[in-house]
Amino acid sequence: MASISWFSCLHIRPTATAGDKGLSSPITVEHHKTRPQNLLSSSEEGLAINRRQLILYTSTAAIAASSTDSNALALNDVSEDFSIYTDDENKFKIDIPQEWQIGTGESAGFKSLTAFYPKEQSNSNVSVVITGVGPDFTKMESFGKVEEFADTLVSGLDRSWKKPPGVAAKLIDCKSSKGFYFIEYTLQSPGEGRKHLYSAIGMLTNGWYNRLYTVTGQYGEEETDKYASKIQKAVRSFKFI
Repeated sequence: MASISWFSCLHIRPTATAGDKGLSSPITVEHHKTRPQNLLSSSEEGLAINRRQLILYTSTAAIAASSTDSNALALNDVSEDFSIYTDDENKFKIDIPQEWQIGTGESAGFKSLTAFYPKEQSNSNVSVVITGVGPDFTKMESFGKVEEFADTLVSGLDRSWKKPPGVAAKLIDCKSSKGFYFIEYTLQSPGEGRKHLYSAIGMLTNGWYNRLYTVTGQYGEEETDKYASKIQKAVRSFKFI
């Protein structure tokens, strides 16, 4: 699967398949992460920026993700069609479709990027992007109400007003539930098919600093029947552990 060129610096490598046998125990994956010490690194400090910049930065990361390297993961059967992916280091779990590929990686500015995507050629995927945020951001309401957050995200992506027109972004729905902001929107570049995106965004601290988690599923309109329900189920299943 191709990534947007903005992500060209990201090191990407598939690490496992959701349907692999014998994955009830954790799998150790080669990685190059270092655990943060007492202070924020320079890249983390750089993410302590204003609300609008951070919202747009994180949303762009989620859209660009296609596959990514977590140092410890566990996959357990949850149903005939889904498995549970658990990341103990980053403290989250998510249900993912069986037989989907799993990849992880790192990039300047992101603390972690994990993506799940079909084996076959497709533009559909689910990604989990984690970014560090400043101490002023302690909960999702620090970014404003969900309507304000969603409008900032989508309007910041929209370029349909330019001459010539660019990407058209349209907000479909948004809501706040159990500490997460859920946002549904579409993107369409001129001459291309429409993409549907469904995001769950929440915050968690790891003891040193706050982290923003952006879980985004995307699928092309032509793949709605094949992937829409699976992707929405995966995004809604995301939980902190």
